[in-house]
Amino acid sequence: PHDRHTLDGRPYGGFYTQAQIREIVAYAQSRFITVVPEIEMPGHAMAALAAYPELGCRGEGYEVGQYWGIMKEVFCAGNDDVFAFLEEVLNQVMGLFPSEFIHIGGDECPKDAWQACPKCQARIKAEGLANEHELQSYFIRRIERFLLENGRRLIGWDEILEGGLAPNATVMSWRGSAGGIAAATAGHDVVMTPNTHCYLDYYQSEDRDNEPPGIGGYLPLRVSYAFDPLEGIPLNSQRHVLGGQGNLWTEYIEAPEHLEYMAYPRAQALAEALWSAPPKRDFAEFKTRLRPHLLRLGRMGVSYRPVPLDFDD
Repeated sequence: PHDRHTLDGRPYGGFYTQAQIREIVAYAQSRFITVVPEIEMPGHAMAALAAYPELGCRGEGYEVGQYWGIMKEVFCAGNDDVFAFLEEVLNQVMGLFPSEFIHIGGDECPKDAWQACPKCQARIKAEGLANEHELQSYFIRRIERFLLENGRRLIGWDEILEGGLAPNATVMSWRGSAGGIAAATAGHDVVMTPNTHCYLDYYQSEDRDNEPPGIGGYLPLRVSYAFDPLEGIPLNSQRHVLGGQGNLWTEYIEAPEHLEYMAYPRAQALAEALWSAPPKRDFAEFKTRLRPHLLRLGRMGVSYRPVPLDFDD
């Protein structure tokens, strides 16, 4: 599983039926949890392009990705049929998820296809855009207008800042905190989720040979506990910080037990970091309180990462 280019012939993935989605949303609602859906655009769309090749800049020849990562093929921003398709998808999504926010991704969108696409270049000229970055901003703004007309709010990863941010968009800052700081300072709502503190698919130990597979990086418990979502944000802009989020991507995770191992106890550390201001936190005291909680997780059958009695990270 460490080599994303090695194919083993086994399908990986799946989907939810609409009935299953309704069940999940209802289960969460009964526990005062809001499920926020994400539909990636304009990048990370190879499955959609394979099924509907007319929505890409080439118009043909797309295949479902055989490994994870960033693909150069994206939705064609110069094709109005793309927006009609995405609006229909979002209509169905909004019918399933009552969430105020609809996440549209917006991250990791290469511009190669747009640079070579006559339709995209015509769109740039017709709209008076400077470049492909502003074309992505046009794309996001157009989707945002549709969501606002339907009483929803757009949220996207910090790449949606590139080329100019949609007027009412909320930014989820993952590439460090700089994007969130910039957005909050400009008066936009943000969710802080920097990979430096919040990426739970990172290794929990530098001894990787004795850890289950991770995507890379190193995120010990102490660092997650030290997360401050307001750090670096001017005092008069801190009201725009809606909160934070721990991210657990599953490219390397095939089993629930592996997922639980990566999540806990770092999820507990992030939870306390988001509820408690830094002056009120004490890592040593947190470790003392953590132990009975881990015992409870064990009795529940949760495969959390064991914590040594003398651990310091």
